[in-house]
Amino acid sequence: MKKISVLLTGILLSIGLAGCGNAGTETATQSPAAESTAAAEATQTETAADTGDNAGTGSTLVVYYSATGNTEGVANYIAEATGGDLFELEPVEPYTDDDLDWTDDNSRVTREHDDPDLRDVELVADTVENWDSYDTVFIGYPIWWGIAAWPVDGFIQANDFTGKIVIPFCTSSSSGIGESGDLLEEMAGTGTWLEGMRFRSSASESDVADWIDGLDL
Repeated sequence: MKKISVLLTGILLSIGLAGCGNAGTETATQSPAAESTAAAEATQTETAADTGDNAGTGSTLVVYYSATGNTEGVANYIAEATGGDLFELEPVEPYTDDDLDWTDDNSRVTREHDDPDLRDVELVADTVENWDSYDTVFIGYPIWWGIAAWPVDGFIQANDFTGKIVIPFCTSSSSGIGESGDLLEEMAGTGTWLEGMRFRSSASESDVADWIDGLDL
């Protein structure tokens, strides 16, 4: 009987020690809520560190008006090459194919060309959120009668380009960029404007990338 009592006492003692070991393990393990909180705090710390590393590096904005899609294609290539943001200029009253028929003396675009008072084209938006955060701005447009398509004028007039590098670009099947960039610079009155670039209607991504590389921004 004494042997049996000793055995039972030993077994009970072993079970009690095992229970204490398990309780210690559970106490050391975080609850799911605690783990989520810790993960969130770690993410916030990493984000804050990344923001600090990138602070002051500046950013690029690609603003464009595209009548038929050609300028939009080049704008997308520029944004891809520079990591920039895109901002499309959209007339409140969009141009239809008939509006853009420059061979028709009665088309909208021809009437606007003949009467500069009609070129005040209202835009859906002419200002950009976080405008002050951009230090390089590309301005894109098709060439109309040797100058920048006038839907871009409203954006130029509505913004202060002080402290920004501004780079015009255009698309045209035949005409060069001409004085279009110079005229926009004169209209803006602020900013450091670089010489612009004209792209053919079928410009490739490599054409645009080569130009960007040559700017040494």
